[in-house]
This record gives sequence, C-alpha cells and structure tokens, in this order.
Amino acid sequence: MMDAMILAAGLGTRLEPYSKHTPKPLFTINRQPILQRIVEQLINSGFDSIMVNTHHLNSRIETFLNGQNYPIPVYSRFEPEILGTGGAIRNISDLWRSNCLFIINADICTDIDFCSVMRTHQVNDCPATMVMHHHPDFNNVWVDSQCNVVSFEPIEQTSIERIPNQWRRMAFTGIHIIDRSVLDFIPAHGYATIIDAYRRLLSAGKKINAFIVQDHYWQDIGTTKGYRSASYDHMAPLAFKIAFGKAPDHAIQCCKLPGDGSQRQWYRLTDGSNSLVMADHDIRSALTQQEPDAFTQIGKHLQSKGVPVPRIILEDCFSGLIFLEDLEDNHLQTEIKNCDNSQKLSLYRKAIDCWRLLATKGLDGFDPSWTYQSSSYDKSLILEKEARYFIEAFVQDYLGLKTSFEQLHNDFEHLADGIAANGIQGLIHRDFQSRNLMVCKDSLYVIDFQGARFGPIQYDLAALLIDPYVCLPRRLQRQLKKYAMDKLGENMKLDESSFLRGYDYCALSRNLQILGAFSFLSRVKGKAVFETYITGAVQMLQVNMAKLEHQLPNLDSLIKKISVKFA
Repeated sequence: MMDAMILAAGLGTRLEPYSKHTPKPLFTINRQPILQRIVEQLINSGFDSIMVNTHHLNSRIETFLNGQNYPIPVYSRFEPEILGTGGAIRNISDLWRSNCLFIINADICTDIDFCSVMRTHQVNDCPATMVMHHHPDFNNVWVDSQCNVVSFEPIEQTSIERIPNQWRRMAFTGIHIIDRSVLDFIPAHGYATIIDAYRRLLSAGKKINAFIVQDHYWQDIGTTKGYRSASYDHMAPLAFKIAFGKAPDHAIQCCKLPGDGSQRQWYRLTDGSNSLVMADHDIRSALTQQEPDAFTQIGKHLQSKGVPVPRIILEDCFSGLIFLEDLEDNHLQTEIKNCDNSQKLSLYRKAIDCWRLLATKGLDGFDPSWTYQSSSYDKSLILEKEARYFIEAFVQDYLGLKTSFEQLHNDFEHLADGIAANGIQGLIHRDFQSRNLMVCKDSLYVIDFQGARFGPIQYDLAALLIDPYVCLPRRLQRQLKKYAMDKLGENMKLDESSFLRGYDYCALSRNLQILGAFSFLSRVKGKAVFETYITGAVQMLQVNMAKLEHQLPNLDSLIKKISVKFA
C-alpha cells in the first residue's frame, strides 16, 4: 500500500488578492487546477489513496474533488483552524493505512519522479526522506556528504566556523516521506510544523535522508511571480506544438511588444523558426466573466463564422495567458501612410468587408453571456460611457471647463434616442479602427474583439471612417459609406436615409467617446501618445456636430467653445 497526502489548507496570502476568491490549489495551469495535476501525478505513480487537508475556501476544494471520478479514494479533511504541516499529518493519521506516507505541498509544480523517491525511502533505514535540490532562493537546509539532512538552523544564525566543509545548503522541494514513527515527534494537540518534528527527530539521533534531484522542473506557485512563471513554462512550448505540429526548435525567446490603450501586456515568442503572440491579461481578478473569457469565447466564435481574426492557439483564462497566431506588426494605420487615394480606397473596402462580416455573420449564434462589460450598446452605455466620459474626462479634467453632464443631459438623451431609432442591430466591435485592423500577407484581420456586443452596426462603420489615427478625407469617407451601404444592401433591404441618420448619430457619439478616452489615457494613465490625436478628434467633432447642430443646441454651443481652444 502507498498512501499520499496533499497539503492544501494554506491561506495563500502571497497570492492575494487572487486567492481571496479562489483557493491556491485551484489556480490553473493550462486550464487544469494545480491540485488536479498533483492528484493525477500521484495516481500515475501507483498510489492507492490520497488525503487532502483543507481550510481556506474549503468548500470549493471539496466540491471540486467530489466532482471528479478518480480510480482511487481521494479524501478531504477540513481543518476549522489551520493545524500546520505537522498537525495536518497527525489529523489524517486514521486514514493513513501503510507504514509510510508520501507528502507534497499543493503549491508546487514539478516533474520529479515520485516512484523513484518512494523506492529510495523504502530501502533506506531512515524514518523520513526529504526531496532536496539546489535552488538559491530557497537554500536553507544543511545536507552532509552522505546525503543526510543535518540541520534546519537558519543560515543567518549558523556559525560558519562549526560547519564541516562537506556540508552544503540545499532547498526543500516540499516533497517528503515519513514513516508512522514520525508521528511520535509531532505534538498530540494544536498547531505543529513538520520541520519542528524533524528537528526533534535529529535531536533524538534519528536520520533524515536527503533525496537529491537534478535536471528536473520545479516551481513554487505560492507567489504571483511563481504562478505566472509555471503557467508560461508549461503553456508556451505546448502552444508551439499545437500551432506548428512540433515542439519548439530552440529555447523560446520572449520579446515585449508596445501596448496601446489596454492594460494587457503583449509579447512575441520565437523559437528560431516560428513565432506566436502572447497576450497577458493578468491573473483572474473575480469569478465573474472577465476580459480573457470574452476574448477567447468571442474570438473562437468569430473565427468559426469566417470573420478574419487571429487564430487562438491556447488559452488559460485564469492565468490570463492567451497564445495567438502572429499577424506581424503592420496595422492599417501604418499601412495607409504611404498609400495614394486609390490604394486607400482599396484597403478600406477590405476593412468594410470585414465590418460587414462581423456585423452580420458574427451575429449568428452570438451568446450575450460571452460579453464582460455589457451585452449591448444601449442608451445607458451611450449616456455613461460616451457622453459622461466626454464631459468628465475631456471637458472637465482635460480642458478645465465647468460644464456638467446634467447641463447637457437633454441633448445626450436625444442623441441616444436617435441612435436607437435609426440603428440597424447587429454585432459591433465597438473599437473598429485602424489600429485594430492588421495587414498581413495582403489580407486584413480584426483584433481586440473582446468588447464585441449587440448594437447599431453604423457605430463600427463610423469608428472606422472618423478614426483620428488616420483622418480620412471627407470625400473618401463619403465614397466608403456608399460602398458600405451597397454591400449591406446585397443581404438586406436597406432604408438609406435612416441608415445615414443612424450613422450621423453614431459618429457623434463615437467622437465623444474618442475624446474622453484620449484625455483619460494621456492625463491619467500617462500615455502621452494619445494626446497627439486630440486636435484631429476635435476637428472631426466639429464636422460631425454640424450635421446635428439644430437638434442638439446645447452640445453644439459647447463644441463651438471647445473649437476656439483648438483654433
């Protein structure tokens, strides 16, 4: 018989705030909880039963274990008060049937051979075996030349003069095996650590074997840095294998890419022959739908509908790591700079073809539960996320004007109602502009689609055509609107006058959002590059306002005042 115990009762304080909603053992690596990885390793190593102690968010762990169909018994035991590593072992002694117990921390990720450790322990005449390795960050246990653990005295308290030359400092992996006799060195009640029991063991003249491992993988995932490293270490090579049908040719090189308005971090990974892009959304901050969930679910849906988006190769939405097809670095914004009007027209027609596909094909089967901000672009979103954003971030904070949202509330209500009355409902991207369209091998691809939701399709068309990153000439904008309506008319009956009214309302609302966002990103987030586009966005605002000035008199008056500042 071989029994094992997984120590899983820790609070996970080094992983806060993420461990507040998810216990550390249920953090995932490549979508698999770390606890499950360890259980499977133990089962594959031939263990006959497994015990798991719980405390923090114990019901989450117990529910998870109860939902699995393991081929061996896997027991959980709740500790109302944490008993420590020694007390936890004492607390499950009634479930422990064999002479020795294999123990592993629930916060390590490793490929150490458990069977080899067990075999070595069984042939050694030692009541305990500790798996040790060299790890500079954790080297704090003394091991002698005969591979015996000889001291747990903290390094800073050790007198170097009395340490034999043959002794060396090594790190405890969190994997160890004890005989039942070790229970005699653990206090009968209360909190107790196994290291204190080992100290008593040594004081009694007993030996502790050091099973020393080399050329292995081991990562402590008890910190955010360690967890993120383990996630990357396991997923990156697998992503290459899935994408290219083989393991990486060389060590994977990771190069950070410049970001944009998002808080996500972007990286290009190369193995010498091939490359992928990795988006790092950070560790899940809540159990509700989050940005990486939306990115993955919406991205896979759009790809299934023929919308040109980068292929999602591999993802773990808890760690926030998503591996994508590499579309290189050429945005539509950069591609358009050296184009004449004829070439611009051709490229933007391709962009409009992408828009039509997303708006119509993307709508088919779209599940609103995939969205993470709001399921639709509706009146409340227009008022709060576009109109109020414009007033507070741009008018008040950036320009220093005293105008309040309430002063223009009636105009903003009319704007929102105009969009609702004239909008053609479909699927919208909500940031469909030149920096979210990639040019790769003469094709256009849509990126940053995680904000997609139901809404008026004129909004995305307006976002594309009034984009301040490019500032398309108005004549070209008119040509492209006509092309968009013609293409849309191939699939539906289109009321052109209503479509254009809806477009004008959407263009104005998008313009308000742009100025709010650019002001916030430059002033609050310190991303100065966005400030360079504010003047162009104000000029575009004047043009868009002129079409609706009689319907929105108070907003028109404010925009005229703003325009003077940018004259």
